[in-house]
Amino acid sequence: MGNITKRGSRDLVADSTILLEDSLVAALHSRLYEAIIKEDCNTIKTLLRDYPVNQPLTIPAKPTSYRRLLSQTYTILPIHLAAEYCKPQSLLCLLQHGADPEVRDDQGFTTLHQMLLNWPITSASWAKPNTEIQKILADIQNNAVMCLRILCEHGAQVNAPVGDRKKHSPLHLAITYGTYPILSLLAQNGAQVNAINKASMTPLHMAAEKLDKNMVETLIACGANVNCTVSSTGSTALKLAVCTASSKAGQLLAAGVDCIRLLLNHGAQVNAQDHEGHTALHKACFGGREVIINLLLEFEANANILTRNGESPIYMYLQRGSNIRNEMLLARLLYHTYPLKLTNKQGILPAGIMQPEFQFLRETLINLTKNPLSLEDICKRNIRNVFGERYKFYLKQHLPGKLWNSIYIFYDFDYLLK
Repeated sequence: MGNITKRGSRDLVADSTILLEDSLVAALHSRLYEAIIKEDCNTIKTLLRDYPVNQPLTIPAKPTSYRRLLSQTYTILPIHLAAEYCKPQSLLCLLQHGADPEVRDDQGFTTLHQMLLNWPITSASWAKPNTEIQKILADIQNNAVMCLRILCEHGAQVNAPVGDRKKHSPLHLAITYGTYPILSLLAQNGAQVNAINKASMTPLHMAAEKLDKNMVETLIACGANVNCTVSSTGSTALKLAVCTASSKAGQLLAAGVDCIRLLLNHGAQVNAQDHEGHTALHKACFGGREVIINLLLEFEANANILTRNGESPIYMYLQRGSNIRNEMLLARLLYHTYPLKLTNKQGILPAGIMQPEFQFLRETLINLTKNPLSLEDICKRNIRNVFGERYKFYLKQHLPGKLWNSIYIFYDFDYLLK
């Protein structure tokens, strides 16, 4: 028979000791966890005599937690626990007993990052909470603000980037997960409002791309540079906002007009070009959303700027058949365009007008490119380009009515194309 190893009494005693120690540690973790959640500061102080404040707790995963999908337990630092559950008294107690706000978890998040990742979202539709649920939500929101203030007062680094591939700053996280009141609080405590992440985007770029008017307004008030560009693409906040507003979702939701107007009113350069030479008007014309195109023209967008590939805004507009069917908008763009350039550098016509249903229009537009305007019409176009839509009523007060009408009254499509 083979050798049989028998465990001695010493081994059994050692195993029992280990199990007892593990049980005591688990009980200590559980008690500290409960004390932090209940904000029982006296118990927290007592337990910290025997437990290092910056050592992670191992606790059972809650049934509602995504962590239960991974394991039955998870680890979390005591200070991160207090921040995640918005427990200001527990957070203050831990900080007063040596907790390090800059200690990071295994994903590279500091306490401030955890605070912003788990920021409670409440409805802004009610000015004053009335129902019991609204009061509870308001209390959670107030506790979150208190926690953020406590962290800032105790030296939390408001510009520390997350240790992941995106390298978001706290302001970037606030844009992604939070609400706009957080932004001013972070800025007041030294957050760099023009900080860039790994993609070279500032918080304003992200807010503009989301068409969040409140966040854009707050960031501008805190000193955000409205004309800062994304280094990899050359895109500005204005162009990003126009792209989103001109997308199918933007058109369906009728979103973005107020956000774009806000950027323009605060000095966004309407004719800024990205690395490919596209302006905001190029992107708006491709999307074909009339209200956005008109808004850019109102702020003196130049309809004659070409991309590096020789494409004008009207070229982009004529790429899509759905755009071409809006004849009045096409007429307005033609009214602002001279000389009319229908091809790109490769001599290719826009895809939209190549459709059989637009054969007559295609031939008509090609003829327009061959017939130069009269000197009078060129002068009128120059006036419209210089003064734009915003100052046309100022000119109306200083020009004879007949002259002003000949410059600014838009004629129907047939007239322009005859």
